[in-house]
Amino acid sequence: MTIRPQRGLEKIQPYVPGKPISEVEREYGLHDVVKLASNENPFGVSPKALAAMRDVLADAYLYPDGASYDLRNALAKHFGFALDQVAVGNGADDVILHASMAYLDEGDEVVTSRSSFPIYDIYAHAMRATLIKTPLGPGHRIDLDAMARAVTPKTKLVFVCNPNNPTGTMSTSSELGRFLAATPDRVLVILDEAYAEMADSDEFPDGLAYVREGRENVLVLRTFSKVYGLAGIRIGYAFGHARTIAPMFKVKPAFTVNVLAQAAGIAALEDDEFVRFTVSENRKGRRFLREAFDRLGLEQAESHTNFILVRIGPKAVDVQHALLRRGIIVRPCVGYDLPDFLRISIGTEKQNERLVAALTDVLSA
Repeated sequence: MTIRPQRGLEKIQPYVPGKPISEVEREYGLHDVVKLASNENPFGVSPKALAAMRDVLADAYLYPDGASYDLRNALAKHFGFALDQVAVGNGADDVILHASMAYLDEGDEVVTSRSSFPIYDIYAHAMRATLIKTPLGPGHRIDLDAMARAVTPKTKLVFVCNPNNPTGTMSTSSELGRFLAATPDRVLVILDEAYAEMADSDEFPDGLAYVREGRENVLVLRTFSKVYGLAGIRIGYAFGHARTIAPMFKVKPAFTVNVLAQAAGIAALEDDEFVRFTVSENRKGRRFLREAFDRLGLEQAESHTNFILVRIGPKAVDVQHALLRRGIIVRPCVGYDLPDFLRISIGTEKQNERLVAALTDVLSA
């Protein structure tokens, strides 16, 4: 007899993260590798978070607070919510899993964009839900009108990544408002705002305002991975109506956020100086890369994040490998149904200059 895995796994394409620096160094015999593939903060960790983690290292022998009370309380105060409106997890991925486990039954439908964060797809399939994917609209932007039309009586969850990963494009306040007005109250709309701090457009919507209005069918996800530089520690969080959050507490693991992460998150919320610096430098780097890609004649999506989606053409993967040989890691987008594109994270000034020089060399070869 053979032990058979559950049926949902048959449709899952495992998420493949960007190559780590150590792997590229081993594979290519390099010692100065730049990683511009995973949208990490190139300026490191929030100094306040780093100090807080050092202070609690001696407590690593203790189990963490299973309810993450202090962290959730800090988030609640920082953003103006009640404690029971805040959920946390081992990265935003973990919170997505909790929401999927809490709300999806076999046969329910999940609507998302065809080119968006693939973790939505994985957890929908794991819960044996039916995945409905809509194409991108003009400018590589999420087509919220198409997503609204895809909602059926079987739809339970809709994932809207804003700004979207991997395109970096943004849904505007008016577009999101129109979409939510057209979405039935029985459908939970999960607004994934992992890159919200990077979006500086006046048209970027305040997703949290819908939660503050008391809407029970809106859940907003955020993360400490990007602007706070805590990707390696893994802290994600969500805001929603207390009745929407409560089922997620029933399915989460007992100790999902570790001791270091809880301390780091609390301290990072107070590190306004680091956030301002990161956002400012990211804006400068984004402008530099956009101008460089224009000079190279490369089509690019309008980015509101710390990465840029660039059309290379049919040889996109070949270009990615050529950059690897030069010690620069970028992200191919085959898994996002965008095989002609590379997603390039915005680095430091020196890293951005090195990327442009290498890309110019590769494209002219």
